[in-house]
Amino acid sequence: MSRASSAALALATTLLATACATGGVATDPAKSTSVDVDVPSIRHPADETPQWWFRDGAAQAAQRGAMGGHAKNVILFVGDGMSLTTVAAARILDGQRKGGPGENNRLSWENFPATALSKTYNTDSQTPDSAGTMSAMATGVKTRAGVLSIGQQPMRRDCAGAQAVPMLTLWELAAGRGFATGVVTTTRVTHATPGATFTHSADRNWENDTELTDEAKAAGCIDIARQLVETRFGNGPDVLMGGGRKNFMPVSERDPEYDDKVGERLDGRDLIAQWKQRHPGGTYVWNAQQLADAPSSGPLLGLFEPDHMQFSADRPRDGAGEPTLAEMTRTAIARLKQNDKGFVLLVEGGRIDHAHHYGNAYRALTDTIALSEAVQAAVDATSAQDTLILVTADHSHTLSFVGYPKRGNPILDKVRGGSGEDDGVGDYALDQLGLPYTTLNYSNGPGYVGASAQQPEGPKRFQHTVSGVQIPKKGRPDLRNVDTQDPDYLQEALVPTASESHGGDDVGIWARGPGSDAVRGSVEQNTIFHFLLQSMPALRAELCEAGDCDGNGVPVTLPEPGKFRE
Repeated sequence: MSRASSAALALATTLLATACATGGVATDPAKSTSVDVDVPSIRHPADETPQWWFRDGAAQAAQRGAMGGHAKNVILFVGDGMSLTTVAAARILDGQRKGGPGENNRLSWENFPATALSKTYNTDSQTPDSAGTMSAMATGVKTRAGVLSIGQQPMRRDCAGAQAVPMLTLWELAAGRGFATGVVTTTRVTHATPGATFTHSADRNWENDTELTDEAKAAGCIDIARQLVETRFGNGPDVLMGGGRKNFMPVSERDPEYDDKVGERLDGRDLIAQWKQRHPGGTYVWNAQQLADAPSSGPLLGLFEPDHMQFSADRPRDGAGEPTLAEMTRTAIARLKQNDKGFVLLVEGGRIDHAHHYGNAYRALTDTIALSEAVQAAVDATSAQDTLILVTADHSHTLSFVGYPKRGNPILDKVRGGSGEDDGVGDYALDQLGLPYTTLNYSNGPGYVGASAQQPEGPKRFQHTVSGVQIPKKGRPDLRNVDTQDPDYLQEALVPTASESHGGDDVGIWARGPGSDAVRGSVEQNTIFHFLLQSMPALRAELCEAGDCDGNGVPVTLPEPGKFRE
C-alpha cells in the first residue's frame, strides 16, 4: 500500500470513529440544542403586539441554539451609533496608531468567534433612535422611537398609556431575583441606553422632574433619575456609573466639580442622598481618584460629570479626573463577581453616537477604540466558560468610507490613491472638479461647507452649532492645505442639517462564551435579549417558575413585571 493510500485509510478510520461517537452525523453545538417555537403569522405592522415580538424573538434565539448556553454571567456592550463603517474605520485608526497599515488590525471583539447582523428599526420608524433600540435589547420586545421599555401601543409622551404597558427588563428580572446587576456608560446614566435597563418612560427626555410635562405629572409619571434610585426590583443596579449628576441634585446644591453649576431638580429631592440611605454599605464617587480609593465591595454609584462624561480624546483635560470606560468596566466586574448567583451588566460607549451627530469622525473613532479597550478588559476579567460577552450597536450612522485609498493611507486623511477602480495609484485622488477629498465623510450634518451663522464658508470645526446655513458660493473647498487629521476637523457633509442623523442599516453583533454559538445570521434586534436570557439557565428558570415557559423550557410568554418586584 502506498504512503498516500495509508494516510487516506487513516483519515477515513478517524472520520468513521467520529461519526459513530456522534450518532453517525457530525454535530454543530448550536444546532444540537436547537428548539423550535411556533410563532403565528401576522400582518405587519397592523397585528404586531408586545407578546408577538417577545415570542418571535424567543423563537429566533431558540432555533439557533441559545438554550444550549450555560452562562453564569452576561455582559452586553453597546457602542451607541457604532455602525459597521465606524468599526472598520476605528480598526484602521487603532492599527495605524500602533505603527501598522491598519487594515489588518482587529478591535478586541473582532477576535470573537460568533457574529450576526441586527435589524434595528423601531415599530414606527425605519431609522431608529437609542431609546427604542435599547428597549428592544433590554426587554425582548420592539417598540417605538423615543420611549423606554414600554410596549408599542401608546404614543410617545402618553404617560397613562405607558403606565399600562411596562415591559420587564433583563436587569429588573435579575435584580428582582437576587442576581447582581450593573449599568456603566459614558453618557448621563439617565440617557436612553442606560435608562432602558431599570426605567419605563413615555419619553426618553423625562430625565429629571423639570422635564416632565404637567400632564405627565398629573397622571403619576415620575422622572427617569428618580426611577433609577427608587426602583422596586431588588435594590436596583449594584453598580451604576456614568455622567448626569445634575439630574440627581436639587437646584439648591452646587456641583462639587464646577462652581458655576448647580443641580436641576426643582422637587427638592437629593437623589444621591436618597441612594446612600437605601444603600448604607454603598459608596458614592464623582471623580477618578475617589473611584480608585473606593472599597472593593458593596454597591457603587459613580456620577463623574453634571452632564455626559468627556469624549475619550478630551478626558485628559478634565480637571477633576474621569475614569476610562475600561477602568469602569474592570471595577464593575470585580464587584459584581462577588455575587455567587451571577450578574447581568451593561457597558455603553455612549459618546460614539454624539461625536457622529457633531460630524466629527475623530472623536467617534477614538471613543470606539476606548470601547474596544473596555471589551478587552472584560475578556481579561472573565472566563469564556461561564460569561457570555455580546458586543453590538443600537443603530447606525451616515459615516461613509469612500474612494480608493492606497493600503495604509491614514484613515482621517485625504484619499491618496484613485477615484475609480481602474485609476493608477498617484498622489491625491481628485473629484471631477479637480479637488481632493477625505476617505471619511457624512451624508448629512454640520460639516456642510456652506457658510452658517457660526462659521464661514469652507471646512468646519468642532463644535459647530448650526443655524443660518447658506449655499456655498465657491463650491467644495480645496483641502490640500487643510489638516483633515486634526481632532477638531469636521468631515464634509452632503446635506446641511443641524445634527448628523442615525442610519437605518444593520449593525453587527459579536459574541464569545456560553451560548455564543447561537449568534449567527440576520436577526431582529429584540432577539439579543433572548440570546442573553436563554444562555443563562439560572435566570431563565425564574421565568419558568413564574409560568412563562413552554414545554421545552423556553421563555415565550411576555412576563408580568409585578411578579418580580419586591
